[in-house]
Formats: sequence, C-alpha cells, structure tokens
Amino acid sequence: MAVEERLRDLIDEQEKVLVARQPKSSRLQARAVRSLAGGTTSSWQIHRPQPIWVSHGSGSKVYDVDGNEYVDLHNGYGAMLVGHGHPLVVEAIANRARAGTHFAQPTEDAVVVAEDLAQRFGLPLWRYGNSGTEATMDAVHLMRAISSRDKIIKIEGSYHGHHDSVQVSVYQEMPEIGPPHAPRSVPASSGIPRAIVDQTLVVPFNEIDVLERVLRDHPGEIAGMIIEPVMMNIGIIPPAPGYLERVRQLTREHGVLLAFDEVKTGFTTGPGGVTRLYGVVPDIVCLAKSLGGGVPCGAIGGSDEVMSFIANGGYDQVGTFNGNPLTMAAARAVLTQILDDGAYSRLDALREEMVAGCEEIIGKYELPAYVRAIGAKGAVIFSPTEIQGYRDFLTVDNRFSHAHWLYQLNNGVFLPPWGKAEQWTLSVQHTSEDVQRFITNFRRFAEALSE
Repeated sequence: MAVEERLRDLIDEQEKVLVARQPKSSRLQARAVRSLAGGTTSSWQIHRPQPIWVSHGSGSKVYDVDGNEYVDLHNGYGAMLVGHGHPLVVEAIANRARAGTHFAQPTEDAVVVAEDLAQRFGLPLWRYGNSGTEATMDAVHLMRAISSRDKIIKIEGSYHGHHDSVQVSVYQEMPEIGPPHAPRSVPASSGIPRAIVDQTLVVPFNEIDVLERVLRDHPGEIAGMIIEPVMMNIGIIPPAPGYLERVRQLTREHGVLLAFDEVKTGFTTGPGGVTRLYGVVPDIVCLAKSLGGGVPCGAIGGSDEVMSFIANGGYDQVGTFNGNPLTMAAARAVLTQILDDGAYSRLDALREEMVAGCEEIIGKYELPAYVRAIGAKGAVIFSPTEIQGYRDFLTVDNRFSHAHWLYQLNNGVFLPPWGKAEQWTLSVQHTSEDVQRFITNFRRFAEALSE
C-alpha cells in the first residue's frame, strides 16, 4: 500500500479511536460551544478530531476527563518544565496565597527573581508582564521609544505573540509571501491594520545577505529586530554557525536594537537559554512560559542603557498584574530551588535517550524524517532533508505529524497538537520509563506506516 493511502487510513482509524475513548470530552465540547467561542479557551486548542479536556496533572503525567493517563510531552506548550504539581511550586504558591495574592505593589520575591535572571542571561535590569505576548510587545514598544523610529524587522514564519506588530508573515502560504530574496510583509491575522504591517520588515532565518540588504535599504528607519535565536514554531531550526554573531554585529553597525524572543527557549534550552548557550547577548531578552512554573508570567531584561529608558520614564512599562505575588513566588521557587545543574543534567540524559531511540527507529524503517533536539525540547521532523527555514517548512506533509500525534495520544503520550509546527518538552519530573513509552509508540507508528 502506498504511504499516502496508509497515512489516510491511519488518520481515519486513529481519530475514531480517540473519539471513542473520550466520550466525556465529546460531551464537554458539545456543552462548551454554547458558552465558549469555538468551544475552547484559545483558538490553538481547536484541532482534529476534538479538543482534549484535561482533568488534572501530577508529576510527568496528565489525565483527561475520561480518566486516561498520558505522559505529558505537551507540557503546556513548554510552560511546564518543572512538571505538574511540583511540591516546591505548590508550597510557594500556597504560602503566598495565604499572605495575599495581589497588591499592585512589589514584593521581595520580585527582586530575588530579577537578580537570578540577571545572572543567568547577563542583562542587569528586568521588568515583568503576564505572558510572552506582553513581553515581546514591550520589547517592540521599547525599541521604538528609544530610537524614535517606526520600523522593525522580524523573521519570516516566526511567531512572537498576537499583538499587531508581530502578527506579520507567520503562517502564510507560498503565493502570498513573495520571493525568498525579498519576502513580503503579510498580515497573519484578521484585524491587523495595513499601516502597521508595512512597518514590519521580514527576512528569512539564517539568511544574512537579505538582512544586510534590508538594513542597507532603510537607513535611519529601523528601530529594532526581534528574533527567536533558535527558531521554534516550525519544528526546531538552530542558527547556522556564526549567524547570531553576525546578526549582533550588523544591528550594532546600523544602530538597530536587537531583541531575543526566548519565550520558548529561555529555560528549556539551558539555564540561561540560547543567550548563554551561544554567548551572544542582545539588547533585550523576552521571557515567559517556563519562568512561572505554570502561573501566567512574562519578563523583559535589558542592558543598563536600554532599561534606563523605562527607569527614567521614557517608556511606561505598566500592568496591574506585573510582578504579581503568586507569579513571583512561583518563579522564585523555579529559579532558585528547581532549575539547578542537577535538573539540567537529568534533562540532558533524557533527551539523549529520546533522540537515540528515535534515530534508531527512523533508520530501521527508513522513515522520511530526522530528529532535532536542544535542551528539554525536541521534535521528529517528517522531512527527508533538513529544514533550513520557513519555506522549507511549508513543503513538509503535515499528515505524518498528525498521524504520529494521534498514535502517541491513543497510546498514552500527550504531544502538542498542530503536528509539524510544535515540539515535545521534557520536564524535570520525567523518567526513563516515560521516554521509553514515547519510543515504543514511535516504533509502533513506524511499523504501522510500513505495513
């Protein structure tokens, strides 16, 4: 049987299995559409054949409302690096809740967290927000405020949250995005004014020549550049050797500020994220997700020169819930008690076990795939050749990833939906047994695909 036919049959079969084993989820979904738009709390939760309604999580596992257990490699799109119900996070939040959950005034924990972040990322001054979107929004506003310029540069295919300036050229198709040497700026969502789209210039990841040309063609117009230093929302694409160093050099030469979006990579790739891993320090770092141990969070850090613009009132970085006591208590526990060298050593060992198992199966069954992993993050990318950028990503057949997601879910492993776009995330509470469940399921999928 041709692979295309087998994929179609596997998806059909596994979608039926999923719906059959989740009758309560089906009933909740039918109820939810009457009061929740689309029947979910975020459009990212809408996927075939139905959303997964979760009951609770514990350690490395989550449980759906039908009582099914899963090894959680979704981990809240990477937010749960410490796993579920970590006793130190639970204790920190409980103690803080008893002492008051909100004052709109700073608490001591905010200072401890900022001191730790400064040490990890090599940037001295910090402010807080409540999400990754808020962090990148503040970074863009700050770069524009400092420079008195309007234009910014972003990477084609990168997602930096859902504020207007970065909802440009995220998941558009080939006919819309123009030639590779001169990508078009295309609105990535409805509701984005064309005037704002035109202020966001787009360049491909790992293509220095295009960046050089854009900087040269817009002298004195560009406030800053925002970039995921390891591109994450199209699988995982690492920077080419010397790429980040050259980006840093060029932005300095042209008087353009540089912001790293480390919302996904900030702690999952190592204790100081990609900033420390590659030794390239930007003007601004944006954080969220794993920082809060499951509590809504966000942060921006920057150089003295950049952040003094906030301190001196040049830019009002504000928010009623910024530095919320619950978030700061959880973040303090995450940074000072959990994410230590021992935690990262365990994550490294689990990643190596996972990658080795996947590579053995890919080789044995001659799958058109490869594995890319960094820190606690990883992905099986179903392409016979390595993806170098967004345009390569568009050619990847998403049916492989969707079938694999279904196969893992129906056999007790929860990966993030949306197939080829996302990654797995290990947590400090995962074990070798958890990894082996994933590998066993991957082997079964490869066998089923080869029949």
